[in-house]
Amino acid sequence: MKLNKYRKKSPWILHYNAGGCNGCDIEILACLGPKYDIERFGMINSGNPKQADVMLITGPVTKRSRERLVDIYSQMPEPKVVVACGSCTCTGGVFRGMYNCEGGVDQYIPVDVYVPGCGCRPEQIIAGVVEALKKLENKTKEIEKSVRLEVAPVESDNQINRREIAAPINNGGKPSVFG
Repeated sequence: MKLNKYRKKSPWILHYNAGGCNGCDIEILACLGPKYDIERFGMINSGNPKQADVMLITGPVTKRSRERLVDIYSQMPEPKVVVACGSCTCTGGVFRGMYNCEGGVDQYIPVDVYVPGCGCRPEQIIAGVVEALKKLENKTKEIEKSVRLEVAPVESDNQINRREIAAPINNGGKPSVFG
C-alpha cells in the first residue's frame, strides 16, 4: 500500500533548538497557539524523534549541540524533511564566526526548506512547513545523503554515521528558500 499521499495529512513535528537567542522558538510556539493554530493542518508537535516526520530546527549549530543534532536526525525514520527556521539556522546569522558557533545546520544534515528571517514570522514558518509536506509526499524510504557535504557519511548496515562529516560546504544542491 502506498502511504505517500497520507503522510502529509497528519505529520508529526519535532522541534530542536541548536542554540541561540530563542526568538524563533517563540514564533514556533505562536504557531501552536490559537491565533495561527498549526494543528488545523493535522500537525502535532512531538517530543520523540522516532515518531516525527518533520524536523524544525532553530538557532545556529554550536559545538555542544552538533553531535546531539546529528543523533536526533539519524533517529528519525525515513522519509523525513528538515525545515531550517531563522537566519541563524540557515547561515549562522549574527552568531557566525563566534568561538562556539559552527555555522548553519546544512553543514551536518540535509535541509529541505529554509525559512529566513531574524525572528521569522509564524506565517512564514507555516508556509515553510506546508512546502516541506509537499516534499515529504514525493520522498521515498531511501536513506538521504546531503548534496552539500564534501565528505560523504559512512554507511554500514543501512545506518549512516554522520558524526565525522564536518567539512566545509560547497555550492552544490539548491533546496527551497521560503520567506
